[in-house]
This record gives sequence, C-alpha cells and structure tokens, in this order.
Amino acid sequence: MPTLNWIGKEKIITHHLDVPFRVLEHLYDFNSKNSSENKIIKGDNLEALKALLPEYEGRIKCVYIDPPYNTGNENWVYNDNVNSQKIRKWLGSVVGKENEDLTRHDKWLCMMYPRLMLLHKLLADDGVIFISLDENETVNLRCIMDEIFGENNFVAQLILLCNPKGRSQDKYFSTNHEYITVYSKKPRPKDSFSITKDEALVGKEYKFSDAYGKYRLLELRNTHREFNKVNRPNLFYSFFADPKTGKVCTTKSDTYYIELLPLWPDGYEGCWTWGKELAEKDNHLLVAIESKNRWKVYRKSYAVNPEGEGAKKKLFSILQDPRFYTEKGQAAFGELFPGLNKNDFPQPKSPELIKELLMTSTNSDDIILDSFAGSGTTADAVLTLNKEDGGNRKFILIEMEEYARTITAERVKRVLARNGQQDAGFSFYELGEQLFTGEHKEDINESAGIEQIREYIWYCETRTRYHKNSGDEGLGFLGKKNDTAYYFFYQPGVNTTLDFDALSKITIRAGQYVFYANNCLLPEEYIIKKNIVFKKLSKDIMRF
Repeated sequence: MPTLNWIGKEKIITHHLDVPFRVLEHLYDFNSKNSSENKIIKGDNLEALKALLPEYEGRIKCVYIDPPYNTGNENWVYNDNVNSQKIRKWLGSVVGKENEDLTRHDKWLCMMYPRLMLLHKLLADDGVIFISLDENETVNLRCIMDEIFGENNFVAQLILLCNPKGRSQDKYFSTNHEYITVYSKKPRPKDSFSITKDEALVGKEYKFSDAYGKYRLLELRNTHREFNKVNRPNLFYSFFADPKTGKVCTTKSDTYYIELLPLWPDGYEGCWTWGKELAEKDNHLLVAIESKNRWKVYRKSYAVNPEGEGAKKKLFSILQDPRFYTEKGQAAFGELFPGLNKNDFPQPKSPELIKELLMTSTNSDDIILDSFAGSGTTADAVLTLNKEDGGNRKFILIEMEEYARTITAERVKRVLARNGQQDAGFSFYELGEQLFTGEHKEDINESAGIEQIREYIWYCETRTRYHKNSGDEGLGFLGKKNDTAYYFFYQPGVNTTLDFDALSKITIRAGQYVFYANNCLLPEEYIIKKNIVFKKLSKDIMRF
C-alpha cells in the first residue's frame, strides 16, 4: 500500500500516546433529564478526545467531522505540543495560503493524524466516520485514512452538490461541490448503509398488491451488459411461462411451454440476477408479463419484507438534494439566530445532510461524535432525527473556540425549545486538570480527583467503562473482570504497602489479583503462588 510522507510525520504518528489525560470538568446541565448522556466539551479536541477514552473507547457508532479545509482563508492555527523542533516553530502562527505557506499541507496532516488515531479508538467495531472536505486535502486525507483505518475499510467518496450556482471567482471551473469521505472501523455487510424509504416514495413506487402487501416489479434480467452468459454461465438458464397465469418455472411442460431467456432486445445473451436454485426456491415471487409481443420475467419486491422491515434504498454517491445545499445550512442557522449576520458564522452544514448520514449509519440508541462541532449542526440533526423516529441517540460535541458557549451550546438549547424536547438536555464541560503532574508527569495529581484516577486505571487495565464498585471498603477495590480483581492502594501523602496485613482484609474471591501500591513486602514465591500482580505507584501507571 502506498504511504504518504510529510514534514513531522515520524513524530506525529505516535503523538496521540503522548497527549496527557485530562479531567472533563462539569460546568452545568441544561435540562436535568438524561443530560449526562449528551455532552458539549469546550477545549482542544485532541485533548478532549483523549479524555473521552476511558468512558467511550469502542462505543461511538458514528463520527461526523467538518475539519478545516485548509484553503488559506480559515485562520486556523497549529498548536499541538509535539516534541519536534521542526514542528515547534509552527506553533501559534496562522496557516497561510498555497503561495504564502509551503508547509501548510504538512501542518494540516500533523494536525489531523493524531486526532484520527483517537477517533479510530473511540469508534465501535461497527462504527463509521464521515469527513467533509473539498479538493485541497481530500487526496491527502485518503492516504492517511488508508494507513489508520485500512484501505479495505474505505466505504465511499461521496460528492456533495453544495452550491448549485458555483463559485464564479474560481480560476478555471466554477466549483459547486465538496466531498464526504466515508470509512468504517471494520468491513460492514452489504446494504448496511441503505435507509428506509419514506411513505410517499413507497406509495409512488409500489403500485401492486397481493396477500403479502404492496409490491413493485423488478426485471429479473441483469440490465448491465458486462454481466452475461460468458462470465456468468450459472445465471444463464431457461424459464418456461404459463401464458394464461403468467406463472413461471424452470421445467418445460404442457402448461409451462413459453421459453424465456435473459436476452437483450438485440439478441445479446445476458444473464439473470438470480441463480436457478434461488429461482426455484422463491418461485412464488416471479411472474412473466407479455408486452408488445415480448415476454419478460419480473420479481416481486415488497414494501415490507417478511421480517417487518420497510423497503430500503441506497443513497447515490452524488448527493444533490436541495435540502443539502450550503444555503439551507445558513437558513437553518439564521432561523435559530435571527439577530446574527450570516457572515458572522459562514457556511454551516445543512442539518438535513447530517440527518441523512445518520439515517444510513445509526440506530435509535447510538452515540454520535463531532469533534469539530462549530455551530452545533450535528446536535441539531441528532435531536431532530430523534424527534422524527422516536430515537434516543446521544451526541458529543467538541469545540475549542469561545463560541462553544455562545453559539454551539446556545444552538442546542434553541433546537430543544423548537422541537419541544423537554425531556432531552446536555451537560457542558471544559477540559480540567491533568491526571499526572511533575517534570516527568509521574506524580498523581490529587486535585484532579481520585475517582478520575481510579477510572483511568480501570480503563487502562480492562479497556472497559468504569463503574464504582462496593466491596473491600478502604482497600481501593476497583472492580472485577474476567476473574481478576483490581485494587488501588492510595492515600494522599502516604506510602501505601501491599503486605500480609493488607491481604488479610481482602474479601473478594478471584483467580488473579492486581494491586497498585507504593511498596510490596510479600515474598516473590508467595506472589507467584497466589496469582498476585504488584504494580508500583506511579511508575507502572505511566507505562500505560
């Protein structure tokens, strides 16, 4: 697989490991019911994504991000604290245009790579990520996404018609589109991005009905000439039709005697879309119809399948619905903030676009993350989709700019009021203290909160979400997983010791014990015999 190199890559590909863990400092709740399930976080999204890992690794079903397009007009600044002299000189300076800043693509890649690494960790195994960009960085994005997600997990490169009038000031062609790059965490089943057709479309397309419900007729002959008798010989066989009833079978008889082959009007030998075995098994779904002295075989496609699922449709790779235009995003934003000039917050995405993407990739209880939240369009789409289909999807927004308070959070409040969703709300956070301090970041930061340290240790040991456990009070019991019990012996300002006295107070029974303490006075032979693992504070914590 081809790889992409750029200035600073050798330092940046593992930078997500060096990002410190921070506490998410809870500032307020808006609406108390279910508020903790929806989150808005103000702060640098790299550190915020790292802070989400203990609770959300492997739990995010859908990520949508709209990062800087790197056009040179966005005034974004590279500020990641990477241990590299080449990169440090970039800190604090605005990334310029092509002719002004010869390293602008390097800066963008250095900014995106560690964030994508953390987003990959946060995604569920059946999760998917959508990334909006234009032509400035799309090619580079595909290269690093292939590295991080794997080229086999590339799903689609969608083209979004966002400005039907085009940009007349462009040099050669009037640009009227952007891209949405789609990757999955792991390969997804066929048709897993299809969405349920709305009732109006069902009524228009499914004109026939029988005892099984409404259906439409789809020609069984494959309408793509590249599939034919030569390269699909197993799909080339004869049907025989009863001219009185239109029923068909694969065996000729006195009743079924009109032979039907998958031939094109010019005599080209094509093929069927069904194999002979399936055609015999689901024969009741097939019907032959004569029109203009020519017979065709059709299959019945029902609006609701036997499992009760509605008819599905695939989205086209070119998204050209007027609901998705940029002007619709501006109008939706303007309706919520009538006092703001549209140039005060230019070109927010259309909520209808994000809602359509969510419909292809999420179920009613899934978590959606947007780490370049901007005005909060993603939350708007999540809440509106929940209202329409009765879902309980949750959102997490991350925005570093000050308008996270005045625009992002305020928009969510106004959407909730507009939708009449009194039972929904959100919690607002800022990035708080680092979990570890000191010159080498090895000292436990007590002001960050001991529960946060406990959560961090449990996450690093088990890669699962921490829940406060009772039992062995006073001994720092964290929990039990896979027959291993975990203990965190810690007292501020005290050197804790794992010895026989401490063990005598243990009541939890497990196949293995992991203890964190400052010292251990147990004999090595005893530790091995009793399946005890001792980890020293704070050295072994930092090895994570």
